[in-house]
Amino acid sequence: MNNDPRPQGHSHHHRGRSFDRLALPLCALIVVVFALSGCASMAPQSQPQPQPPIAGAPGAPLAQCVGAIEPPYGLTPISAPALLAKTVLPPEKGGLCMGLAYEVTQPLTVYRVWDSSKPWSQYGSWWSFNPPAGPRDAYRRKNEICPSWSALDRVTQCRLKPGAEVVIGPGQSAQCDAKDGNISYPPSAEMQVYVPNDNSDPSKLLVSNCVQETTWP
Repeated sequence: MNNDPRPQGHSHHHRGRSFDRLALPLCALIVVVFALSGCASMAPQSQPQPQPPIAGAPGAPLAQCVGAIEPPYGLTPISAPALLAKTVLPPEKGGLCMGLAYEVTQPLTVYRVWDSSKPWSQYGSWWSFNPPAGPRDAYRRKNEICPSWSALDRVTQCRLKPGAEVVIGPGQSAQCDAKDGNISYPPSAEMQVYVPNDNSDPSKLLVSNCVQETTWP
């Protein structure tokens, strides 16, 4: 038996109002939680950092390299991975420390110091845009040339043929063997030019208009 003098409908209405007062804050809390979770999912993710260049990778500017590649006018950049692989070498192996490949678009003067006891080496692969300056030992050090590799007693001046593909860059370090007294040369800022000449056929040379060789230094 219900002893409450108030009508039963009034009691139900009171409980409903109490439920509404509790439900509103709860709904607001749920909305806030979902909003925060949505913001967290939309937050920008950290991007992976680029990996440093691998030592000896073709064309890669390595930490131990010195100098910069500053091509003269008359060269157009090209993609030549195979050519770079022949020239950009690991430390102590000579060659280039870093390099870029180019196509020659106009005749450019280049110089090569070579060994008169090896006449076939006159039109070899390694050249320079600048006239060679002595003394000989200083030139060796700047271009990482072990004594047994070349006597460095002749110089030839030529012009690169338009259309030739070359690689330029600063020199890599070189470790000479016992017959050279195990001397070593550090990386150099001296710019070198790799010209893939084919000495087996004069028509395949990538240089022309050469001046008669002279004694050096």
